[in-house]
Amino acid sequence: GSNDCRLTRCVRCPVAYHANDYCMAAGSVPLANNSFLCPNHFTPRKGCKNHEHINVSWCFVCSEGGSLLCCESCPAAFHRECLNMDMPKGSWYCNDCRAGKKPHYKDILWVKVGRYRWWPAEVSMPKNVPENISRMRHEVGEFPVHFFGSKDYVWTYQARCFPYMEGDASNKEKMGKGADAVYKKALNEAAERFRELQAEKEMRQLQEDRKNDKKPPPYRHIKVNRPVGKVQIVTADLSEIPRCNCKSTDESPCGMDSECINRMLMYECHPQVCAAGVRCQNQSFSKRQYSPVEIFRTLSRGWGLRSVSHIKKGAFVSEYVGEVIDEEECRTRIKHAQENDISNFYMLTLDKDRIIDAGPKGNQARFMNHCCQPNCETQKWTVNGDTRVGLFALEDIPAGVELTFNYNLECLGNGKTVCKCGAPNCSGFLGVRPKNQPSADDKARKLKKKAAVKRKSQLEVVKEREDECFFCGDSGQIISCKKPGCPKVYHADCLNLAKRPAGEGIAPSLSLRPR
Repeated sequence: GSNDCRLTRCVRCPVAYHANDYCMAAGSVPLANNSFLCPNHFTPRKGCKNHEHINVSWCFVCSEGGSLLCCESCPAAFHRECLNMDMPKGSWYCNDCRAGKKPHYKDILWVKVGRYRWWPAEVSMPKNVPENISRMRHEVGEFPVHFFGSKDYVWTYQARCFPYMEGDASNKEKMGKGADAVYKKALNEAAERFRELQAEKEMRQLQEDRKNDKKPPPYRHIKVNRPVGKVQIVTADLSEIPRCNCKSTDESPCGMDSECINRMLMYECHPQVCAAGVRCQNQSFSKRQYSPVEIFRTLSRGWGLRSVSHIKKGAFVSEYVGEVIDEEECRTRIKHAQENDISNFYMLTLDKDRIIDAGPKGNQARFMNHCCQPNCETQKWTVNGDTRVGLFALEDIPAGVELTFNYNLECLGNGKTVCKCGAPNCSGFLGVRPKNQPSADDKARKLKKKAAVKRKSQLEVVKEREDECFFCGDSGQIISCKKPGCPKVYHADCLNLAKRPAGEGIAPSLSLRPR
């Protein structure tokens, strides 16, 4: 948004933009009396090399090469498997192009010129470019870009550029293989300018919000889960609560770096059962020992949550609190949302018959946005006999950084919601698992297995063979390894997954998406 709310219309098609530099698509040609020609009316000149449409040779989701589905109006390319879709008939356009997304002035893009590698550049306003550049021949739909690390400009259009993203530059090690000093300089300048522009946008958004007096939509703040209807919340008997081996004399009993078996199995200790007594450090849910966070307005994804101070890797950020409902109620709520055009979902599967809905009631965790490459993850812990969901930091998170987790949504009623997280491995949709990432449940399973093995070894029980598949962690009909003394067993299906099928093409030696 911006102060100028007048709409200006394209004279040839139904496209309209606010008449300001932020909203107008780059390559639009302003005409008299509040109208313009939009970039959709570009026609490539025959024989002009810089007018040929070019697609990247790797998948935008997983960065691998192979046989790719190419967008017909921009350089994007994808494996069909990465988008979970069948082979389309006829022309195919990527999500962004279908949504009418276009480059804008001051956007940072990767641009292809001649035989050069993809190079980072900023879209310039035609009125701000040097005289000799503006005199060059160009058509509607073309816009000037200024290359980082050099003084060069070129006129280009949508089919030869794609948006620069947050992670692109920090992957210098990967991208800079065999890169010369000029290219490295360009990458550094692009990263810095990108941050500068993000900050500018956030400032604008904030002023806009203040002017419109915008606040997050109302919800009731609750501190612990509330059951709805017939749903049961379990409370364990003290005798059933597992006891760990930590002692009150340990340096940090039941702490993050301790050998506390309860912590490894994701059980919270109970103050009346734990031998460490008041010193026990594994009661974060009950004591609500959350990391300090604040709600803020993000650029493209509504409200979000960010860290107020540094959060250490593995730290407990917050419990995900809300109403606990059953599947029937969940379906009813989703139907209601669809009928009333409500697009925000706050549902998270707790176990096979219960779902947490933080929509009407919840805590700050409900504002955490989805990302396909998140910095937090959900973990299911047993607290006082019942399952609760916590958000934990996957990496060190500096102050002021947006907190995100992956909504591996098992309960999403509105079909596919387009994902705007911008991560390089983004699947394009909420709830579609991004590439190269095991689900949180797999991780939890592996952790539990590790701890269970530890607990067993304390009981001095040694098993000849495992009875859970080594690949996915589930039991069932399994095949065991023939090598004497090897305990590994697998499902037949998992063995086919274990080796990666070879792609038909060869991935480029240098790709701009992190591998």
